[in-house]
Amino acid sequence: METLVNAHQAEAWNGYEGRHWADHQDRYDAVNAGFNELLLAAVRPGDRVLDVGCGTGQLTRLAARAGHAVGVDLSAPMLDRARATAVEEGVSTVEFVRADAQVHPFPAAAYDVALSRFGVMFFADPVAAFGNIGRALRPGGRLAFVCLDDFHRGDLGAVLGALAAQLPPSGTDGTGAAEPLSLADPAVVARVLTAAGFTGIECVPVQAVAHWGRDAVDAGRFLAGWGPIRHQLDRVDPATAARARAALVEALRPYQHPDAVRLRATAWLVTARMQGGAPC
Repeated sequence: METLVNAHQAEAWNGYEGRHWADHQDRYDAVNAGFNELLLAAVRPGDRVLDVGCGTGQLTRLAARAGHAVGVDLSAPMLDRARATAVEEGVSTVEFVRADAQVHPFPAAAYDVALSRFGVMFFADPVAAFGNIGRALRPGGRLAFVCLDDFHRGDLGAVLGALAAQLPPSGTDGTGAAEPLSLADPAVVARVLTAAGFTGIECVPVQAVAHWGRDAVDAGRFLAGWGPIRHQLDRVDPATAARARAALVEALRPYQHPDAVRLRATAWLVTARMQGGAPC
């Protein structure tokens, strides 16, 4: 990876956060896989696909079955897991590259479509990043991504609210806690993508079922290890952390079903195309 501008995110995703996602690949895929088909609808047979913020690569591997796909991410642990899984699944038309998508020198006009499953909310400069991604698309090339909506519109908001009630206010401590919601406002998305050279921008509210664990205890343990929540629990004394973990489990019980804990997840599905040429 020749150039890196998003140092804070690189540190997080090559540290605890990235290792947790890599170590729990199947669990995070169970949380997010409900959005795969919405994104794969943008892929056509023979397409050259760029998957931005690909993580452990589930979406990349699925897209590669239609043509050829390249997944890019900052996280070495997650990309190691992505490559190993591609070999295990026998997917040969896929490549994974450690890169900062904001500045990586992608070959110009090399891709028909760029996808992302919750991987584009963390750019240091979103306009520059989407502009760089746009230059990698051929004229008229397509963009499709899902980004987080306000948590309170889905079931996770109630769960996190119960947790927050047990913790002191987080404040603004420079950890990037607000970054996952950086594109939660469609007006912001439209301004960013227009400035980056995209047209035909649409933001559609979507939802899917997220599977968080076998039961409330299992799901609570997993959620407590998720980076943003772990960060909050690490800030308090052990007794407070224990109460917060117990509150988290109790908040998950209403969503416990015989086979899994299922939460309704909401997001924005954003589609656009690069200016120039006919839509491809």
